[in-house]
Amino acid sequence: MEKGQQEAKEEQEISGHEKDSALEVLEVSIYGGEQDNASEEQKAAENQKSNQPGTDAKVALPEETISDPEGTVTEPKTSEPVITESDWEAYFDGFHGAAVIYDPAALKFNVYNRTLSETRRSPCSTFKIISSLIALKNGVIDPDDSTRKWSGEVFWNEKWNNDIDFNSAFRESCVWYFREVIDEIGQETMQEELDALGYGNCDISDWNGKLNTNNNNRALTGFWLESSLAISPKEQTEVMERIFGEASVYPEEVRNKLKEVMSVENREKAGIAVYGKTGMGKAQGITIDAWFTGFAENTGRNVYFCVYLGRTDDKDVTSTAAKEIALRLVSDYCGVTANYTHVQ
Repeated sequence: MEKGQQEAKEEQEISGHEKDSALEVLEVSIYGGEQDNASEEQKAAENQKSNQPGTDAKVALPEETISDPEGTVTEPKTSEPVITESDWEAYFDGFHGAAVIYDPAALKFNVYNRTLSETRRSPCSTFKIISSLIALKNGVIDPDDSTRKWSGEVFWNEKWNNDIDFNSAFRESCVWYFREVIDEIGQETMQEELDALGYGNCDISDWNGKLNTNNNNRALTGFWLESSLAISPKEQTEVMERIFGEASVYPEEVRNKLKEVMSVENREKAGIAVYGKTGMGKAQGITIDAWFTGFAENTGRNVYFCVYLGRTDDKDVTSTAAKEIALRLVSDYCGVTANYTHVQ
């Protein structure tokens, strides 16, 4: 029989065995010098055995591959966090939304509604965390002398209609205060800082907020309010970790001041220290984005969280609702029993 015909016959025989993978297996020597001394007959016998149908061939696994006792190959070892999808629907009580709890110590993102958790939306007033960080770092805000003069313009929120300092402006989410701060930071510095931080799409091209359909008063709008800048809930947690995590490049005094203003009031109800900021945005008068993002200090390590709510028919979408959902989730994740119903 000619050589080509013989090979074709062998291939046909192999294909008739369902258990055989039909792959050639290269035996890797694990015997050191002893195998070098093996007779040609022994080598031939081993080769013949490895090619018999139904015989389990030994394959050298990569060093980073994990194999269970039965030989099933599982996920490779990695230093990158894994994403675990969680059934947190009950926490949302009919709201259309997403949640992320990022636990760097466990190398895990716990997410609800993964698609939405990776969808970029306007950060709204959660961006006050970032503008505060950059302003404190660059000396635009002096914590000891932070009061700004009210222009006299009457705003819809009466708590904004007076001179106001940094702590109060952050707590009351005073837009005109942070509009002034951001203008003093300047577009060039802001862009450099956001690029370094890796904040969402880093797009501040609509500096004056002209894309915001809900407000044309420059004192009350900007690129962070239903405009060019966008970030996903998952990215929010990553940014929080870059600011407050062990590898943070930001000065300790800046981070401590930021933690002070982010500290959740009445947090003794939580049993753990929680820091965060709400945010809410509208289009044509309808709330389309609501947030609460931040982190919690839990038994010596930080966990970073974000809850996002989008427009939901027949539901009152607010940042307060997002905050309450987030606090309950963080409480349960950290194993703390607490009633957050009236946390401010």
